[in-house]
Amino acid sequence: MPRPLYLLALAIFAMGTSEFMLAGLIPDIAADLDVTVGATGLLTSAFAVGMVVGAPLTAALARRWPSRRALLGFLLLFGAVHVLGALTPSFGVLLATRVVAALANAGFLAVALRTAATLVAPEQTGRALAVLLSGITVATVAGVPGGALLGSMLGWRATFWAIAVLCLPAAVGIALGLKPHDGAPAVRQVSLRTEIAQLRRPGLVMAMLLGSLVNAATFATFTFLAPIVTDVAGLGSLWVSVALMCFGVGSFSGVTVAGGFSDRRPGALIGFGTPLLLIGWIAVAMTSGSPVALIVLVFIQGMLSFAVGSTLITRVLYEAAGAPTMAGSYATAALNVGAAAGPALAVVALGIGGGPLSPVWVSAALVALVGVGLVSWWFSTLRGSSRQLS
Repeated sequence: MPRPLYLLALAIFAMGTSEFMLAGLIPDIAADLDVTVGATGLLTSAFAVGMVVGAPLTAALARRWPSRRALLGFLLLFGAVHVLGALTPSFGVLLATRVVAALANAGFLAVALRTAATLVAPEQTGRALAVLLSGITVATVAGVPGGALLGSMLGWRATFWAIAVLCLPAAVGIALGLKPHDGAPAVRQVSLRTEIAQLRRPGLVMAMLLGSLVNAATFATFTFLAPIVTDVAGLGSLWVSVALMCFGVGSFSGVTVAGGFSDRRPGALIGFGTPLLLIGWIAVAMTSGSPVALIVLVFIQGMLSFAVGSTLITRVLYEAAGAPTMAGSYATAALNVGAAAGPALAVVALGIGGGPLSPVWVSAALVALVGVGLVSWWFSTLRGSSRQLS
């Protein structure tokens, strides 16, 4: 894989760390800025909404820009608002920086996904996407706990400074080393209306829907893993970090393994991986009272979730081939709709008295819907003689 791809992954690592790190910083931010913990939680919500809304808007804005200019612009804006966030004494300003950061993140990821396909040969698109998504998985393994540790040692503002600093080497690398692969097809000039019209294609809609459902299932449980570890498995709070790291290591492994299959045998990976993912969530719900079983299953579910999920997101890029500048935004929107919907559904399940394991049952139900969708997609493929999952 070309070196610029890893620089894009570094930037996505910084952005992923920024997205998830606030979970461990909210009490300190609330105390420092003299606001309630509930109000501080809006920082996370603002980022999630900005990501969902920002993906298509920023991609449409930057569709005529050269990839290098767009990536640099979004990355530098992302770093700049983190500097502002580190300096401001105002909660309102900090909230605004989170919205702008989310828009920049969404724009960067959308352009990076479409750019990745130009950095490698056409048959390596899935592997390139796996490298990009590894930035997110490494953020869950090292970035989030590292940000929490840095915040506890030096204060929450230090984490914002660290994110801004991480953007610099990626920006330099993008400015100097972004070069299309010789075998990559040139980006076709297509009207925005034509690109948006691709959303009428059943194959694209189904790939986006299934990718969103898998991601929703992933984050429904991941967001509420801490009470499962402490209240159900009976482990100490230190084991929460261990479980999160196991999930992150598993997700990194899943993305890495999927990279080799998502171009050559996507149907086999999705077809076998989805039932295993469903069985895994049921196993978590049934056996999480055992600490050993829980830790092992957390690793396995991280691996399966990101293997199946990243392969479906790769299918979004393939299905959206007729939208060369907007395809990345469709994949980004699918990822983030799932990331926002999964925890929201888990909150509803918890609110109606489902208990600490109710998010896991939500994950199982969502993956079951993926299975239903795959069967429907398979039958429509047979009828239409298309080969979306060949």
